[in-house]
Amino acid sequence: MEEAVDQPIQLSFPLPRSLDTKIHLRLTIKSKVIILFLTTVAAGEEDQAVPMGSFVYALPDKYNPSQPLSTTIYSVEATLEFTTRLAKILAKKTQMPVYVGNSISFANTGLGGTVEEEMEALKRVVEISLDKLQDVIKSPNALLNGAGSS
Repeated sequence: MEEAVDQPIQLSFPLPRSLDTKIHLRLTIKSKVIILFLTTVAAGEEDQAVPMGSFVYALPDKYNPSQPLSTTIYSVEATLEFTTRLAKILAKKTQMPVYVGNSISFANTGLGGTVEEEMEALKRVVEISLDKLQDVIKSPNALLNGAGSS
């Protein structure tokens, strides 16, 4: 694994199917953990406080690699499923423990947050996060000590 990034990666991108709302992403990569925070901000609301969303911890299960384990640290019903799903996807893809805090609101999407809109946003967040995590993604064949199997 490459060394941890000293500074958090911060970026924003449009919320899918929304005209004026952006997802703000803050990704911190440490040697043994990944921390991701997400929120949305609509145009004209930049200076308003956003309520805290769910906070979930997920880690790979060494006995069943296809099903990461997760636990909810802080729960807000409107964001819990999205947060848990995202944390598990990232834990599975990176084979590292992941903390995800999420307060994304789908209120400004075209249809107000349908399943399709949420899945499109999840896909976009995963794509961008995995792109930034390329240096830390472990091979599924990697042993616990970091050596690859032949």
